[in-house]
Amino acid sequence: MIRAIVNSHYQDIVMNKDQVKGRFKEAKGKVKEIAGKIVGNKDLEQEGKIQNTEGKVQAGCGDLKENIKDAL
Repeated sequence: MIRAIVNSHYQDIVMNKDQVKGRFKEAKGKVKEIAGKIVGNKDLEQEGKIQNTEGKVQAGCGDLKENIKDAL
């Protein structure tokens, strides 16, 4: 009984590679975006926005994979 509960909760917090890499890329992009704003570097700010968006897309693909896996 306890093992089933633990396994259920463990599966809820386990993320696939795309989710992890995407969320990490989002965070790095957000840091670059904020740093670019602070120092007035528009190129760094734009690079951060792009990286953030790429991360969101990659994480979204990972989320979709998990949803499909859960549905099966």
